[in-house]
Amino acid sequence: MTLIEQVRSLAASADNDFAGSPKQDAIQAVLRRISEPLRVAIAGQVKAGKSTLLNALVGEELAPTDAGECTKVVTWYRDGKTYRVTLFPNHDAPIETRFERENGALDIDLGAFRPEDLDHMEVEWPSASLRAITLIDTPGIASLSRSISAKTRSFLTPDDEHPTEADAVLYLLRHLHNTDIRFLESFHDVQASQATPINAIGVLSRADEIGVGRVDAMNSARKIAHRYQQDPQLQRLCQAIVPVAGLVGQAGVTLTEGEYRSLAVLASLPQEVHQQLLSAVDRFVAEEASVSLIPLQRQAMLERFGLYGIRLGVYLIQAGKTTTAKELSQAFRTESGIDNLQHVLVTQFTQRSDILKARSGLLALDAVTMGDSSPAATALANGIERIEAMAHDFAEMRLLNMILTGGVVLRDSDRLAAARLLGSHGRADSTRLDQDPADSEGIRAAAFAALSMWQSRAENPMSSRSQADAARILVQSCEAIISRLPT
Repeated sequence: MTLIEQVRSLAASADNDFAGSPKQDAIQAVLRRISEPLRVAIAGQVKAGKSTLLNALVGEELAPTDAGECTKVVTWYRDGKTYRVTLFPNHDAPIETRFERENGALDIDLGAFRPEDLDHMEVEWPSASLRAITLIDTPGIASLSRSISAKTRSFLTPDDEHPTEADAVLYLLRHLHNTDIRFLESFHDVQASQATPINAIGVLSRADEIGVGRVDAMNSARKIAHRYQQDPQLQRLCQAIVPVAGLVGQAGVTLTEGEYRSLAVLASLPQEVHQQLLSAVDRFVAEEASVSLIPLQRQAMLERFGLYGIRLGVYLIQAGKTTTAKELSQAFRTESGIDNLQHVLVTQFTQRSDILKARSGLLALDAVTMGDSSPAATALANGIERIEAMAHDFAEMRLLNMILTGGVVLRDSDRLAAARLLGSHGRADSTRLDQDPADSEGIRAAAFAALSMWQSRAENPMSSRSQADAARILVQSCEAIISRLPT
């Protein structure tokens, strides 16, 4: 029985044991939760680019990016069979509401409700991107409005009775502030191995601004992201820091033929003309600019791409690197970092989906047992403890946490090999062993070589207790891979 099946079975048994109890609703919520896609929240300070990033990940302009009322409400974006928006008031039954699309983004009618009157909203939208992950857009922390910041903190910060409803979080950083560190610390619950980085990815958002919008701005951003990744505080809280130019990433997945032609017009200008035109925002939108695109068109381009995106598009077209809208769209996706973030999401979140959901489910079930000494609660607590103790997936997660945060000290070559074997680069067996997926013999040889190495580490009298314990877990990981090899 897989880990997620064990958690589902335990929750189903608890549902029977607590039938008719006030706690039954919480247990049934767990059953629904582990059957749904992984829940990933997007959080960060005000103006960090959360909604823009969400649109880039969905591949469609849905989330409003202005400072309207809707951005002050926690909003869930789910895959659905139809297009629907539902309001969830704090003290009333859910209400389906009207919406329109304005320049692509949703304009949702809140009716008589104020943002503070709503617990959250849910947007159902048929989308292949939302089938594996439900994205949750949250209001900015450190907002001038305390109630808005509190809404996000309340939603994402767990306590003994209310674990967070998000399985994982993308946290957007523009610069590293103490506010960011404090928030990430509060997102992690103690039970999940003392502040685990496994369910959090840091995104260095609006990364193009680091390089002042130069065409090579993302090179500077990658260096900053690498430096942040070496910060001991962030190592405890995020497994990766990924630089992303969100506006360009969003443009890359929604670029139109007309927008490509407008960029091509700029690229066709003499070098000295477009260099002066693109030297600053005010020059680009100036009435007297000697270009066939009227100021209103240029303003629209600026809002869509930002100055960095326009400069990048012009450079790519001029250099002959892209000759069609499709090619430019892909180049924008690559250069913006959105493709890299999508890859990280798949390897670190989607491939761990069942583990993260099982973990969330157990935390929610544990909250049911708090302060309850009834036979049903005792049986549930024992079941939770049994799963946590026996699940090798959790043992791998805990060990990877320890390796990433320095809790287990291994020599460099062992540390890198151990982290990879535990799934730091992805959970596929070939990826764990750093082998070509098509080379079955190479995978087999690497698996037995890794097994032999970690067995020797476990038995080495010079290994410390923590190193030997880590090696024994890695031996089990190798044995699990070998058990899956074709006979």
